[in-house]
Amino acid sequence: MDSLTQIVLGAACGEAVLGKKIGNKALLFGAIGGTIPDLDVFIGPLLYGNEIQAMAFHRGFMHSILFSVIGAFVFGWLVYKLYDKGKREHKTTIKDWMLLFFWALFTHPILDAFTPYGTQLFAPFSDYRVAFNNISVVDPLYTLPFLISLIVLMFYKRTSKKRKLWLNLGIVLSSAYMLFTLFNKANVDSIFEKSLKDNRIIYSRFQIQPTIFNNVLWYGVAETRSFYYLGFYSLLDNEKTFKNWVKIEKQHSLIPMQDENLAILAWFSNNYYNVSKSDTNEFIYSDLRYPLLNPNDPNSSLFSFRIYNSNGLWDMKNSRPEIDNGVTMTSLFTPMITRLRGL
Repeated sequence: MDSLTQIVLGAACGEAVLGKKIGNKALLFGAIGGTIPDLDVFIGPLLYGNEIQAMAFHRGFMHSILFSVIGAFVFGWLVYKLYDKGKREHKTTIKDWMLLFFWALFTHPILDAFTPYGTQLFAPFSDYRVAFNNISVVDPLYTLPFLISLIVLMFYKRTSKKRKLWLNLGIVLSSAYMLFTLFNKANVDSIFEKSLKDNRIIYSRFQIQPTIFNNVLWYGVAETRSFYYLGFYSLLDNEKTFKNWVKIEKQHSLIPMQDENLAILAWFSNNYYNVSKSDTNEFIYSDLRYPLLNPNDPNSSLFSFRIYNSNGLWDMKNSRPEIDNGVTMTSLFTPMITRLRGL
């Protein structure tokens, strides 16, 4: 999920392990541990000269279970050696620090696995991306109650029982909401499948996910031999059916997807993508796992990248999605907010 959420979860792990011994400093070290896996967005470009490969590095090995174990030993030992000195000597143990970093590092990719982006939990032994698709990468209803509980507990002494009470409250509220999103997804899954049958769409596979910032408006994509069918459903709709259907041609043959780098891009998208020509010699690659910003506009895909060939090597210009100049946050999200309200 987003960086703030991972900081909050990591801080909670730090508090759970070392809060009684070192107080608010445990929150800080936990937050640092919870941030470490996402540093792969900076390391990827240093390791690869190709933007496609650098992007694919994110949520790879540094988000794996193995990295959590190795990182717990490395960072735990390092911080213990730096912290356990002078007046702080013998106040903590190396086991304390290894446990803190293990839980901070381990819960990060586990939480990410609930989002649609996908996480390579079993790297380097497998490149399978675990993605449960039940919560958006940014969801305030998960993050804010958790954050508030941690802020409140900071004002209590490290030995206070109320500190543990507020920590447990944050964990319970966030976990309860996560469970709700899982049940919600199972329900919307069945609605999407029924909607496909009602619209006589013969599909080979499909996936659904919530749109950004909420768990109310859902987006679904179904694949057929030559097309993708995209639809939206809001829990506020009068009818339990997906609407705003958009039909998009795959056009996979426009570029040689068997190329090594392009194959990585297709793998990254779980093969939910389409290709179109731009007004230059470049191509527009749209990752259709993610919702359209405008439910009625097939060209409003947020995750679109400019693909080009340079000296026989395929690469992309923008490792992050492009947004046209002059676009405001209001104009960007208004169509989706309107659809969320069931309109």
